[in-house]
Amino acid sequence: MSKISLIAKLPCAEGQNEGFEAALADMIEASNEEAGLEIYSAHRGDDNNYWFFELYTDEAAKDVHGKGDAMKAAMRAIGAFMAGAPEVHLMTPVVAKGMDI
Repeated sequence: MSKISLIAKLPCAEGQNEGFEAALADMIEASNEEAGLEIYSAHRGDDNNYWFFELYTDEAAKDVHGKGDAMKAAMRAIGAFMAGAPEVHLMTPVVAKGMDI
């Protein structure tokens, strides 16, 4: 069974970076309740966009994402700081350094 990777672009509302990054930290903490989520990392990019990289053990693990109480609360909280909808891209990892795919 193949692992699932995901890259998501999250646009932050102007002037909301501090709150956005605090909410991102809460999301990272909440991700601890998801056993099949191997990597969950946030990165600040240009133009007030943030990028998430996620790696799941399999499709079932991806399907569980966001279903726990802590993650639901964290996802609701981050919405207050966003400038628009996230852009999500699902992929299958092919080759990598530093992670078991």
